[in-house]
Amino acid sequence: MSAIDELLATARSGLNRAEPEQAQRLQRKGALIVDIRPHVNRLEEGEIPGSVVVERIHLEWRLAPDSEWRLPEVKPDSTVIVVCNEGYSSSLAAADLQRLGLSGATDLEGGFRAWRSAGLPLREGGTPAVP
Repeated sequence: MSAIDELLATARSGLNRAEPEQAQRLQRKGALIVDIRPHVNRLEEGEIPGSVVVERIHLEWRLAPDSEWRLPEVKPDSTVIVVCNEGYSSSLAAADLQRLGLSGATDLEGGFRAWRSAGLPLREGGTPAVP
C-alpha cells in the first residue's frame, strides 16, 4: 500500500461517510454541505443546491470551531459534509476538520460526481467562494 493510500485509509477510518441520498437527508436536517472543488469544475459541472463554496486553502480557517474566521453557522457540534470531485481530497479535508474539533465533519462518498450520478438536484455552477 502506498503512503497516500495509507493516509486516505487512516482519514476514512474516523469518518462516517455519507452516500449521496443520505447527504441530502442530512442537509434537509441542517447539515452544511461544503464544496471544495476548483472553480472550473463547479462552473462546468454545477453545484449542490444549498452548498457553501469554501476553497480548500481556506477550509480549516472557515470551519474550525475556535477560529476567529469561521463561518458563523459552524458550531463544534455542526454536521458538515465536505464535497470534492470524487471523494478523495474531501476525506482528507474532513479528517483535518475533525482533528480541529469539528466532530461532525465527514465527506460525500463518491464526491460531487456520485451526487450527480444519483440524479439529485443541481444548480448552475460558478458560485464565488466564501472570501
